[in-house]
Amino acid sequence: DFDDAIDADEDLLEEIEADTEEIDLTHLKISSLKKLNLARFPKVKYACFRQNLLTSLSGVEGLPADIESLDLYDNRISRIDHHIEHFNDSKLQTLDLSFNTIRHIRHLAQLTNLEELFLCQNDISKIENLETLTKLHNLELGANRIREICNLETLQNLQTLWLAKNKIPKLQNLNSLVNLRLLSIQSNRITKIEGLDKLVNLEELYISHNGIEHIEGLEKCLKLNTLDISNNRIKELTNLSHLENLEELWASRNLIENYDSIERELKHLPKFHTIYLEMNPLQKSSGPMYRRKVQLALGPTLQQIDATPVR
Repeated sequence: DFDDAIDADEDLLEEIEADTEEIDLTHLKISSLKKLNLARFPKVKYACFRQNLLTSLSGVEGLPADIESLDLYDNRISRIDHHIEHFNDSKLQTLDLSFNTIRHIRHLAQLTNLEELFLCQNDISKIENLETLTKLHNLELGANRIREICNLETLQNLQTLWLAKNKIPKLQNLNSLVNLRLLSIQSNRITKIEGLDKLVNLEELYISHNGIEHIEGLEKCLKLNTLDISNNRIKELTNLSHLENLEELWASRNLIENYDSIERELKHLPKFHTIYLEMNPLQKSSGPMYRRKVQLALGPTLQQIDATPVR
């Protein structure tokens, strides 16, 4: 009975020791944090309320202010409101509000020790109000309604930035992210690889499912080891031969017709070992000789073609 479940919320914690450092209440149909009477647990460092029916943050103030990790993934929270300010200037390092219905990034400005912020699969249309979170090293904004990369200039400690499944048409405003190691921007509306010149520490770039016709703009990304350009409109490989650290290229589902550019761009790269090329015209035109031709183009150091190891 639904009402009984709600009334029994406080009892969900009756077995838990008062000095516990961890509370995990996943998938229990909890509709209110207030009813949990969380103030009973003053030493909690990690609190997880994933996959419940929470509609608001009301009640988080029952948690100790010096908590380190708060996980509210997959609830029904529609706004980040003033209740989160309970953790202002605190030790909170990880906050997960993914899979909710949040429209605006608000009230986080003084969570200045935050290192990881997860907001994927919400209804956010603008990157905003994060300027003061200068300790962030991981920011997850995938699967929202974002149309512009902006307001990230102060986040110079970011190492991983996730922006896949948004509505972004242009790579821009990334120049200050000099420590970025991973950029994920799959499934957007990008038509040109640009704006990456200052990302000299970039190791992984995921830019599949866009409208890109040429590989370019990677001149300064000399640490790149993984490049995913699958599901684009690329006819030949270009501007890769300088990437001495490149290990993997995922280029499935493009318009690549022959092996010349593959050999020219990749054969002499010392660390290169894995390529995905399936569903390109050259696979169909080569028939059963496809794998053999890829091997010939790339030489003996090749370890994997598509999902299959090279024998």
